[in-house]
Amino acid sequence: MNEPFVKIDLHGMTRDEAERTVERALSGAGDGTYQIRLIHGYNRGTNLRDMIHDSFRYDKRVLRIVPGDNPGITVLVLRELY
Repeated sequence: MNEPFVKIDLHGMTRDEAERTVERALSGAGDGTYQIRLIHGYNRGTNLRDMIHDSFRYDKRVLRIVPGDNPGITVLVLRELY
């Protein structure tokens, strides 16, 4: 995967399934990938959002984690876009 902005829908996944999906996306991200946008929703709780922060906060491939443009989206920033 070498797209600059990757979007992944995690709706309906368990915490473990979502974590494996995000891990695969990070492992497959090429040098041209700047962000991975994770759509997890928020109406049914924060389990997936919390997993993203807990599991990837200190991941060396992730520069920072920022909220998306609504509460159901979290963005993993892998590189700065200059």
